[in-house]
Amino acid sequence: MPGAAIVRFMARRPWPVVALAICVVFALVGGAVVDDYGVSWDEFTQQRIAAANARYIAGDANALPDTSDLYYGMAFELPLLWVENGLGLKDTRSVLLVRHLLTHLFYLAGGFFASLLAWRLFGSKWLALLALLLFLLHPRMYAHSFFNSKDVPALSMFMIALYLTHRAWRKDTIGAFVLCGIGVGLLVNLRLVGVMLFPAVLALRALDLVVPPRRPGHIMLTGGAFLLVGAVTVYGTLPYLWENPLALADAFAVASQFHHANPQLFQGQLWSAYDLPAHYLPTWMAITTPPGTMALSAVGAAGVCYWAIRRPGDILRSKRLRFGGLLLGCLALPILSVIALEAHLYDGWRQLYFLYAPWCLLALFGVWWIAQWGIARWGRYARLAIVGLAVLGLGGIAVQMAQLHPHEDVYFNFLVDRKTPEYLGTQYEMAYWG
Repeated sequence: MPGAAIVRFMARRPWPVVALAICVVFALVGGAVVDDYGVSWDEFTQQRIAAANARYIAGDANALPDTSDLYYGMAFELPLLWVENGLGLKDTRSVLLVRHLLTHLFYLAGGFFASLLAWRLFGSKWLALLALLLFLLHPRMYAHSFFNSKDVPALSMFMIALYLTHRAWRKDTIGAFVLCGIGVGLLVNLRLVGVMLFPAVLALRALDLVVPPRRPGHIMLTGGAFLLVGAVTVYGTLPYLWENPLALADAFAVASQFHHANPQLFQGQLWSAYDLPAHYLPTWMAITTPPGTMALSAVGAAGVCYWAIRRPGDILRSKRLRFGGLLLGCLALPILSVIALEAHLYDGWRQLYFLYAPWCLLALFGVWWIAQWGIARWGRYARLAIVGLAVLGLGGIAVQMAQLHPHEDVYFNFLVDRKTPEYLGTQYEMAYWG
């Protein structure tokens, strides 16, 4: 039976090999459907910005246009341009198909590193498999992974940066923290809000000062190497900073108050992007994410909070729980900041798709908490049963994605009416990606 063969394959191979094999299957599927998707409004703008940066790097001091699109994304857009040029692509269709395929492959890379992180966190191939499927079987993310070269690469890079953070913390070497600094620096390039990982990683290092073995010299050295390499990476990959590094502060101001004149359809009303209700972001996140993921994430977050309040000593002693606290902070703080600062949002929550990285990892903590509870009552087979149920639930999401294809990007869950004809189209924005 195919199921038994899969179980044997997972049992006999190291997890990275298994994860890579699954990603190859997803890549083959992606290659078969890549031409089913359309083109986003932003795609040609992104290409022009990449070309301008390439001319600037080549020596044209006047190449950079005065646009807020300069503030993020070149660490991904420039390699896309170089591949296009290297392959000698000229016609628009070929260029777009290559861009879409490479964007999708980078999305798969994010799923691969999600599974590696889960494997290291929990020591379970089944939880690692669940992490991979949670990441790749989000209907909206999957569709956007072909035509959205802004927000989905930022999501994948956030997951890779989280993996490198955990790896640096686990290995505790200067080289590992240098690599982590590069990863976080690239994340800042793709989405400026990635800068929050700098204080987060340094906070983890600071907590190590109170947990044996206390090595203040080594901790300061590794933390300093991470910070220095991260800053150099940010500077080196954002050409607009080369003449004025302080322009990064202006970039944050522009990004949080991005100019977008088009009205936003939300809950049946047209809203200005400058005057959206406070519940705009959490509502969009809640109605467009698979319900199982949300429920498990809530359990995971509640478990981390419980241990932090009731038994804070366990948080200090357990790196797994401390990393759970990091994930909770990476999810909650950007949402609260957007609401508090009244940042301009539009087109749902696509500017914050990167939040799905800590969100789906917290769902794994939810499965882990439930499994621990089940094991205490029904024995070790409870863990396999619980993870199996979660995987079956994701199978249902995969069926929905197949039914929606190639319009997975308009997935809504049961929290909104999906059956009344024309209801969704009159209640929520869906046309931006054309």
